[in-house]
Amino acid sequence: MSARRFARTVLPLTAAALVLAGCSSQDGATELDNTVPAVDFTSELSHLHGLYVDADGTVLAGTHTGLFALDSSGTPARVGTSDDDFMGLTGIPVSDTLFASGHPGQSSTAANPLGLRSSTDGGKSWAERSFAGQVDFHTLAADESTMVGFDGTDGLLVSTDGGSTWTPGATLPATSLAVTTSGIWAIAGQGVQHSTDGARVFSTVTDAPALVMLAGAGDALWGIDNDGYAWRSREGADWQRLARVGQVAALTAKDYETAYAATPTSLYTLSQP
Repeated sequence: MSARRFARTVLPLTAAALVLAGCSSQDGATELDNTVPAVDFTSELSHLHGLYVDADGTVLAGTHTGLFALDSSGTPARVGTSDDDFMGLTGIPVSDTLFASGHPGQSSTAANPLGLRSSTDGGKSWAERSFAGQVDFHTLAADESTMVGFDGTDGLLVSTDGGSTWTPGATLPATSLAVTTSGIWAIAGQGVQHSTDGARVFSTVTDAPALVMLAGAGDALWGIDNDGYAWRSREGADWQRLARVGQVAALTAKDYETAYAATPTSLYTLSQP
């Protein structure tokens, strides 16, 4: 076991650092060089596709070979028995209701692509929901009332009944999606986009940082920018630049105070009051 795994578990950002981050602008005038609590994994995750926080606050990782629980031990623990390639992992924030797409694993008899699959027990078991054999959602986002996904080809699809039925949304090649109480957020070629009409029409958020990844929960919106800095805001306003986590593979938000980012080898806790 590497000593570096524990050496990288460091103190959270100080209040002073947060003030600096809150006062800094996206032009990079204030350079931050802070660290965040991090845990290195004892074994590398295979193709990390997404993160999700379940009802117990456990961080779950969707990978090429199934779903894994991540904790401070650094040892990823398989959840359930599925070895499916889980793409677009999402769910109703801080609950045991999960959704995912992707491709069947070696032990699976499911259609390829998976379409939308759902779990109501925190990922221990999965059921076919819709689009089996038809759609591979590359990215998904959801809250209690709305789910939106990029179909990997033409544009967005929107569901208001937990993924049973869908309606077309904007033709937008979204690389990342988030749902908050003020609407649907996306990253596309034009930068951060926002929709208030159920993902039919999007407008560019001109004062947003140059984000490559988004996550939302409640009124909280978190992001990671091109330089690997973490940002947060309430509903896309008053963006605060926080610590630099570098280039990560996935991001998820628990609430305004806490989010998590990860690479295939490390989990970062982004926590601020």
